[in-house]
Amino acid sequence: PSVPRHTNRLINEKSPYLLQHAHNPVDWYPWGQEAFDKAKKENKLIFLSVGYSTCHWCHVMEEESFKNKEIGEIMNKNFVCIKVDREERPDVDKVYMTFVQATSGGGGWPMSVWLTPDLKPFVGGTYFPPEDGVHRVGFRTVLLRIAEQWKENKDALLESSQKILEALLHGSEICVRGQKSPPPSKEVMTTCFKQLSNSYDEDYGGFSESPKFPTPVNLNFLFTYWALHRTTPEGARALQMALHTLKMMAHGGIHDHIGQGFHRYSTDQHWHVPHFEKMLYDQGQLAAVYSRAFQISGDKFFADVAQDILLYVSRDLSDQAGGFYSAEDADSYPTTTSGEKREGAFCVWAAEEIRALLPDPVEGATEGTTLGDVFMHHYGVKETGNVSPMKDPHQELKGKNVLIVQCSPELTAARFGLEPGCLGALLQEGRQRLAAARAQRPRPHLDTKMLAAWNGLMISGFAQAGAALAEQDYVSRAAQAAAFLQRHLFDPTSGRLLRSCYRGKDNTVEQSPMPIQGFLEDYVFVIQALFDLYEASLEQGWLEWALQLQHTQDKLFWDPEGFAYFSSEAGDSSLLLRLKGDQDGAEPAANSVTVTNLLRAACYSGHMEWVEKAGQILAVFSERLQKIPIALPEMARATALFHHTLKQVVICGDPQGEDTKEMLRCVRSVFSPNKVLMVADGDSAGFLYRQLPFLASLERKDGKATAYLCSNFACSLPVTSPQELRGMLCP
Repeated sequence: PSVPRHTNRLINEKSPYLLQHAHNPVDWYPWGQEAFDKAKKENKLIFLSVGYSTCHWCHVMEEESFKNKEIGEIMNKNFVCIKVDREERPDVDKVYMTFVQATSGGGGWPMSVWLTPDLKPFVGGTYFPPEDGVHRVGFRTVLLRIAEQWKENKDALLESSQKILEALLHGSEICVRGQKSPPPSKEVMTTCFKQLSNSYDEDYGGFSESPKFPTPVNLNFLFTYWALHRTTPEGARALQMALHTLKMMAHGGIHDHIGQGFHRYSTDQHWHVPHFEKMLYDQGQLAAVYSRAFQISGDKFFADVAQDILLYVSRDLSDQAGGFYSAEDADSYPTTTSGEKREGAFCVWAAEEIRALLPDPVEGATEGTTLGDVFMHHYGVKETGNVSPMKDPHQELKGKNVLIVQCSPELTAARFGLEPGCLGALLQEGRQRLAAARAQRPRPHLDTKMLAAWNGLMISGFAQAGAALAEQDYVSRAAQAAAFLQRHLFDPTSGRLLRSCYRGKDNTVEQSPMPIQGFLEDYVFVIQALFDLYEASLEQGWLEWALQLQHTQDKLFWDPEGFAYFSSEAGDSSLLLRLKGDQDGAEPAANSVTVTNLLRAACYSGHMEWVEKAGQILAVFSERLQKIPIALPEMARATALFHHTLKQVVICGDPQGEDTKEMLRCVRSVFSPNKVLMVADGDSAGFLYRQLPFLASLERKDGKATAYLCSNFACSLPVTSPQELRGMLCP
């Protein structure tokens, strides 16, 4: 490799995204005091560029502008340039994205913002082409104009930045107003169901025309809605909408049929042509949702998809120390000799490649049928490629195919005169050969940063799948990852979580010299994961840690005046705003998930002030929940759990006894969104007995494993048969 001509301060960072820019001719600084001091001392504006390593347009802007020597010189001469990985610093990203969205009506990445030396934003946008075009001003022009403005009109700029900040402070404030009680749960649930139902795509599933995102938050809402309205037509429709969406996604090109796992989102209505990056947070949430779909429907199809996701994560996103990596990129080199990367190159196929890999004649099929014919028919492969030019503006996928299941197995079998029973084995053989061929291609970039929050979502995926599918290996993998968090992303002396750690040289786990402290979402998703892991493993140590973390979260993030939790802690002078997220998007908002966490924490500890906090959060978001609950489906779901009170399912018995295991299998096979599972093993010195004195009064009936259904610490009559227990869980 040639010696790089330029090296900037990012070379000392750990984030893969920042390291990608370490050899730009731009004199990049990481976000921090050194850059702020330089801007103040030299009275220079700051240019802030925010992105992440699997962001396609971030790569484009780097290639066109940040690698351009002349543009680099303009940037270095006039600005202090700061690069931020939004996945490491979601707090910095949210502050300036709030500004960009408020001033330009849109937002996205790469985000480009110009700040005064005291970090106040005054101009912002997203991607800029390098030179002026017919419809867009080029990046070079913008840089020169802003530098000129600063020279000529410094005072006016400073004044306008102050006004902008005041407007942002006012506009972003989320606090309890007047109403101190949570909104009526029935109304919130009904409105959210109607809003989802109206935006539902009857043919292909999903909740928009295009682009189409997986949105697990919508599907979880629909499952809960169904569970509370099982016998009504609306309940049936909610379930049908969720299951149909999951089926269509699994058949679509957004699902990687050869390498497993799910891509980020589909650019079209049919779930066909995706943006090819794969994100850990999608895999974690989708593994849980597909496991729930199996639990509810009993259809093995959904269990297979959950297992497929977990196979991908175990193989491609797992660190040997137990943590999970963040993402895999969309762009890669088509061949080992290619000079430039293309989106999707690792995942797409030309028809002749498939023919050459699958030439075998198929026994029992119509004369002359090859394995390639059957495979190509089933996966919608066309000789000239199956990607519409409309969905491929840069012609990166011309002549290529994105596999999508177009027919049922029965139809494909009938088309070639095959027995439906033998089709599965043929398709599997085809997929394995394509996987072996694909393994020879250059792999996309892997972002090996490990984030507490996303690891939490993935632990929940493994734990919930392990419980619902009765797969002990998944529960063990979840426990291995939780132990990794405890070892590498937790400081036992302060009791605090850290945001991130990194894969270093020789595959060791490394930490930054100045570790980034955990944000609200890190606490919330890790606490949720630990509750899920306790329910799957019954190891009380995870419960104990979850409750400790909940106390720490309260201390660091709770807003005692306006209620709900701030996304970041107080005391960082470089953050202009402390925000509260109010949107359940690709990931649920931390305040939404924390409502359910608080209710679960109260059930395991008897601390009723946590129930009160949950109600206060719902009160803060009350207006939004009543008007547009579709923006907060996870919080809407939590209003129902708050209203119906969680049911403690207590099983008294020996955790190793066959009768206890049978009761546990029964509980885990039923989808009941408002249940909290615990095993009373008779160890009165154990953590749960110390937390919940009422457990001591529950006994085994006739020496058999016995289940009680308790609400607010008052319990039902004991039952000793799984059938009776099932009846109680699904009234």
